[in-house]
Amino acid sequence: MKIFIHSNEKLIGAAILVVRVTLGVLMFAHGAQKVFGVFGGKGLDETVAMMSKGLDMPSWLAYLSCFTELVGGIGIIFGVLTRFFSIAVLINMLVAVFAVHFKNGLLGPGGFEFPGSLAMLALTIALAGPGMLSLDHVLFHPGVSKKVK
Repeated sequence: MKIFIHSNEKLIGAAILVVRVTLGVLMFAHGAQKVFGVFGGKGLDETVAMMSKGLDMPSWLAYLSCFTELVGGIGIIFGVLTRFFSIAVLINMLVAVFAVHFKNGLLGPGGFEFPGSLAMLALTIALAGPGMLSLDHVLFHPGVSKKVK
């Protein structure tokens, strides 16, 4: 019964890894649609034109949004500058929720459940940090894994 009511401190790093890789892969794929036109995407020029016109935003912000998803996804997958990229993705997804999807409601075509969920995953990672199974941990915590017990 204890397994169902207590946290397992030894598995927290693995849990953060699962959340991080899930968000990172989804963001990378979403960004790749916009930047490279793969997975049914329109490609960078068409996406930027659509975002600039449809959202009445400067084109540089549209470029920033596309590359935040692509590069941020890679950074989150590997756990490099994890909090920075998580906060960038969080802001990007909150803009998507409130500027594009909110008017369509929570569920259904164009609803905000997907970008809202991505935003909450990004917030979770920003709060929890990269975890021990990340390049941030390897690069910025030298010696931690080498401690003798």
